[in-house]
Amino acid sequence: MKTLAATLLGTMLNLSVQAQQTHMEQPKATGYAPVNGLKMYYEIYGDGAIPLVLIHGGGSTIETTFGNILPKLAAFSKLIAVELQAHGRTSDRDAPESFQQDADDVAALLRYLKVGKANILGFSDGGCTTMQLAGRHPELINKIIVVASNYTRAGMIDGFFEMMDNASLDNMPAPLKEYYLKVNPDPKGLQTMFNKDRERRRTFADWPQSDLTRIQAPALIMTGDKDVIKTEHIVEISKLIPKAELVILPGVHGALLGEICTAKAGSRQPEITATLVREFLEGN
Repeated sequence: MKTLAATLLGTMLNLSVQAQQTHMEQPKATGYAPVNGLKMYYEIYGDGAIPLVLIHGGGSTIETTFGNILPKLAAFSKLIAVELQAHGRTSDRDAPESFQQDADDVAALLRYLKVGKANILGFSDGGCTTMQLAGRHPELINKIIVVASNYTRAGMIDGFFEMMDNASLDNMPAPLKEYYLKVNPDPKGLQTMFNKDRERRRTFADWPQSDLTRIQAPALIMTGDKDVIKTEHIVEISKLIPKAELVILPGVHGALLGEICTAKAGSRQPEITATLVREFLEGN
């Protein structure tokens, strides 16, 4: 494992819990793919031979997770941004959410789009999906970037699961609710998404270490030093995945990407993260 220690000026990475507007550019194409009983929404940006697939976090949409970093990524790579089961513009089905099923859904989307190989960037729940995708469908994967994700319950900060037991839609961050309803004005759909996300997290069962050790794609594992995922857990993940590099930056959950609930206007953190992602993808 190669470890990259990054020390950056605090003024460059100053974060705020106040949500900021995202700055999305217009996609080159959008569509809905018939995937495992879903109408799965996707957007395409940029150019390049091997696309970078963006997988959002729980309770999120393309805009809320990636709105601030997406233009910076599209400057050097073709992007395929997706929305998972019951999230945003993607339909639901009569089945609970699972990271394994999400991985199979993304794999089916790539096959539908006739993508032979892809890079994958997943945040939080999307990072869990990314690890499952790399393990279950290695033939589709070039490289992966996993941002702030876990594979065991012990990897979360103390009290996380007790909080999930008592969570309600009222506790959901207002920007996430606002952006869901912006792209899908269906309050019942919002409640369904919340319920399914909460249940998946509340009942999360530890994965065997073999789910990580089987991943053969080069991996960049990233987190913030004040994340809800314990730093030592992120280090453990980077050691279990055979070809992993590790980056720990200052920040809370989502700050590395400029996620809408943690972004601050004028922060250069998304730019720094995009630079690290580019160097990883373009390296040997």
